[in-house]
Amino acid sequence: MDVLSSRVLLRPRDLERSRRFYGETLGLAVYREFGPADHPGVVFFLGQGFLEVSGRSDAPAAETLSLWLQVRDVRQEEERLRQAGVTVLRQAELEPWGLIELWIADPDGHRIALVEVPPGHPLRRDPR
Repeated sequence: MDVLSSRVLLRPRDLERSRRFYGETLGLAVYREFGPADHPGVVFFLGQGFLEVSGRSDAPAAETLSLWLQVRDVRQEEERLRQAGVTVLRQAELEPWGLIELWIADPDGHRIALVEVPPGHPLRRDPR
């Protein structure tokens, strides 16, 4: 298989609320918008990947799906997101594997890990 592009598809309960959360609260940059002007879908940049927020679903958040987003400063993001009223599932902590992780939830309850790679961690030294 020769994969040319990929993205995570998210069908929220309230499209506009989720667009605001990912675009304004988290501050993800928009790659493209599509669909009807009164109910557009949006694709956000996720580092080297994409997140498409479009359509609608009444299904509960999937407990087996989580987003993993690497950020520069987890504790700074935690403070900013708490002030914005974001649900913090677990405060930023240094994990046994050496990463600093903060767990939050989007408006529908989807779990999001914000991860900081500290200086000296093997991921920073990996030449790949």
